[in-house]
Amino acid sequence: MVAANRRNGVGGASESRLASLLAASRGHPRTVLPTVASVVTSVAALYFGREVFLPIAVALLLTFAIAPVVSWLKRAGVPRIAAVIASVAGAFAALSLFTFVVATQVSDLAQNIPVYQINILTKVRALKENGLGGGIISRLSGVIERVGQEIDRQEPQLPSAAEAPKRDPIPVEVVSHEKPLEVLQNLIGPLISPLASAGLVIIVVIFMLMEREDLRDRFIRLVGYGDLHRTTQALQDAGKRVGQYLLMQLVVNIIYAVPITIGLWVLGIPNALLWGLLALALRFVPYIGPIVGALLPLFLALAVAPGWSLLLWTAALFIVVELVTGNVIEPWLYGSHTGLSPLAIIVAAIFWTWLWGPIGLVLSTPLTVCLVVLGRHVPQFEFLDVLFGNEPVLEPHARMYQRLLAGDPDEATDHAEEILEEKYLFQFYDQVAIPALLLGEQDRGRGVMDDEQRRQVADSAMTLVANLDDSAQQEAEEEETEQAPAGEKATDRKASEKKASEKKAGEPAEESADEEDLDLPDGSGITVLCSGGRGELDDAAAAMLAQVLEVQGTSVSKASFADLEPSAIRRLDLGATDAVVIGFLNRQSSQHARFMVRRLKRIKPKLRVGIVFWSEVGNGDGEAAAELAGTLNADFVAFGMVDAVTGALSKRAAVTLKPAHRRRQPARRKQLQAAQ
Repeated sequence: MVAANRRNGVGGASESRLASLLAASRGHPRTVLPTVASVVTSVAALYFGREVFLPIAVALLLTFAIAPVVSWLKRAGVPRIAAVIASVAGAFAALSLFTFVVATQVSDLAQNIPVYQINILTKVRALKENGLGGGIISRLSGVIERVGQEIDRQEPQLPSAAEAPKRDPIPVEVVSHEKPLEVLQNLIGPLISPLASAGLVIIVVIFMLMEREDLRDRFIRLVGYGDLHRTTQALQDAGKRVGQYLLMQLVVNIIYAVPITIGLWVLGIPNALLWGLLALALRFVPYIGPIVGALLPLFLALAVAPGWSLLLWTAALFIVVELVTGNVIEPWLYGSHTGLSPLAIIVAAIFWTWLWGPIGLVLSTPLTVCLVVLGRHVPQFEFLDVLFGNEPVLEPHARMYQRLLAGDPDEATDHAEEILEEKYLFQFYDQVAIPALLLGEQDRGRGVMDDEQRRQVADSAMTLVANLDDSAQQEAEEEETEQAPAGEKATDRKASEKKASEKKAGEPAEESADEEDLDLPDGSGITVLCSGGRGELDDAAAAMLAQVLEVQGTSVSKASFADLEPSAIRRLDLGATDAVVIGFLNRQSSQHARFMVRRLKRIKPKLRVGIVFWSEVGNGDGEAAAELAGTLNADFVAFGMVDAVTGALSKRAAVTLKPAHRRRQPARRKQLQAAQ
């Protein structure tokens, strides 16, 4: 046993996890993509019907944002109607106050713009004077001026005899006599459309909040009456994600805008409150909003002061606050709870801006969140979750196999090192690498993998094992340090942290409890030979087992499947070998395994020989393994990495080779022989 009980990784439940992985890879249905006609029809309906869909979309998102407030007021004893009206009135009053303050600040800024003109002209003259050879700006201005003159120049024409002398133009003054009603119409006309849209949004929000439960039931009856569990989960997930996103984004934006406002006021930037409010609003726009919110204060810093220091200080203020907010505040508050990938956020911003303009840009993230939630719970829209979601679309073992199949062991190594940050080496091989090789064996069995591809996968897997030598060496060194009491405590603490992280990832509590009862044995003083059974992929799996045994302190040697052929098996040096472990990815190799066991035990009767059927998954029955071992005349049979290591390092005596059963001659043949 290892000095410290750190090998609390995989027990009998490892086979069940492996079975689920393979079942997922074999039975995962193909994602159904929509037809081009349906996509074009949907986009066209959203585009040409934006006058109808846009207010409804805004009202829906506001309903998600205000619904928690209404629920809180109802729990406090406020009647539903009063709670809805108070919540909507408070929300739109805050929006109106925000708009009023911004409009006031903009008006004040417009009055002071002529004052800043002198500083702008001074900086332009300074740039012209500091340019080489007469100034860069003057050169560009001269080129543009000459090009304009060339375009405006007309070819000279000969005067005709009949041409009349030119007359000076007569000034004409146009006096407009507008009626008061027309003046009022010109002032109010442009405001009718936005005011009508705002009123429509308010009314829709009120009725959605009033009839929220009824709308929920109607949606369930229309879409998911046959699967109430899935539809209910989708509605709860959408409401939680969108509501949490809007609330947390508002909190983050306020935290972002407050230091921006104070900093601009300290630096002396006029209308600091305006720029703080704009920074708060524009940060709802992903990626682009903070940049746009910083451009206007930077331009004003250029115009206010005659020097350049104020511009640099303003830029530094925005950069520092953005870095702190993006890397500390946002992950702390909500992280990636939107469920969208960064690329999906950018693509969604472009699409919704093209579809619905600036309002679509602001609504792009919450609308896309709703679509991703729909795709996560409704099979017909699964492609939306695949395209825009932030969850991995390939299982770790499938991703590993894809990289091995592509002949890219470097990326496979990067993927393995990411997993090894949370798991130990034997766990990675048992849960990811071996299932990846099983996928390759399945493809070989189906005839879709040729010999060249099989060798490429095997070579990539062997390169992966070689690349992980450093990780294996590090774990082996940790095994040595665990012999000290202090090392035991540190390692146990690390193991506890890793177990906690695995439980957070969604592992069942019973499974973790089973894992805590198992430790991998110490392999010091034991010599083991690991070999593949029937092909290159089996050799790669044997190399993985050999590396795990080396971490346990075992003296390991490796052999190829070709070394176990009848013509070459007697050339193996088994003098100092205590055990031989032969691995098969193909379960239909039991007869071949029995022959190998007999050959090895004939060479060295006291040799322990174990068989590992990597493809036999979901079988944690020790009695079945013992029965199969008796049939094969093997010392042990394993179905996973942990059982293989435990059997190889066992101190039990070798099983005696059973005598071969000779076939009895038929009675008729005996009679013929007697007659002769």
